[in-house]
Amino acid sequence: MALTIDLLGPLEIYRDGVPIVLTAPKPRRVLVLLAISANSIVRNDQIIDELWEQGPPASVATTLQTYVYQLRKYLRLPAKPSHANPAESLRTFSGGYMLSLGSEALDSHRFEQLARRGRLQLEAGAAESAAQTLRDALDMWHGPALADVTPGPVLRVEMLRLEEIRRITIEARIDAELQLGHHHQVLSELIELVAKQPTHEGLQGRLMLALYRVGLRCNALRAYQQARRSLVEELGVEPSAELQRLHQAILGSEQLLDAWPPRSVLPAS
Repeated sequence: MALTIDLLGPLEIYRDGVPIVLTAPKPRRVLVLLAISANSIVRNDQIIDELWEQGPPASVATTLQTYVYQLRKYLRLPAKPSHANPAESLRTFSGGYMLSLGSEALDSHRFEQLARRGRLQLEAGAAESAAQTLRDALDMWHGPALADVTPGPVLRVEMLRLEEIRRITIEARIDAELQLGHHHQVLSELIELVAKQPTHEGLQGRLMLALYRVGLRCNALRAYQQARRSLVEELGVEPSAELQRLHQAILGSEQLLDAWPPRSVLPAS
């Protein structure tokens, strides 16, 4: 039997491809906390902090044991690994618990592996392979991380971490697409991303470059003016030297804009 847990969207749990419905909020949070630290002991105090930010009940030890018992029952996980499934168990240790899972059990783990591989391919100049690998990684997302889980302090950090890796992966995939000359294909996406993050100079620069390369030079210049207004009004700063240099290059229709990567003018992500 194989247990898989999906975190990149609503929490989904499967045993041999069959969904397991776990509705109780606190056991769900315990499961996620153990899953993101799979194959390592999670201390009781970490679990307690996650579940009871305002202070645990007097019966906290018994309550926690009950949650673990419920998880074993629903997930059909033994207290010790079996010979048939050495990678699967929910074990009790002195002062904590450990969920043992196979290397492919978590979608977030598979996503991070693909995202890392795609970035390395892009750095190596293999833009086509990188674009496909990064697309495959991003296709694993089905909404915000842990979309239907109410997080405590520990899970909030994990959700932010996963969303940040997602953001970096999106930008890397856009870079790969731009390197391949897919400027038209990424324009609408860049416009949407910039609308959500108007002070993100890396995205603003990529939008300007894509607009310029599809022949919309005036739109690229207007995008710069909008970026400058956002930076001044929201942060009280002028555009970076790189974004200003990109603006000047577009004004002068410089040949360096036709090459990739235009490192001297494209703002960092």
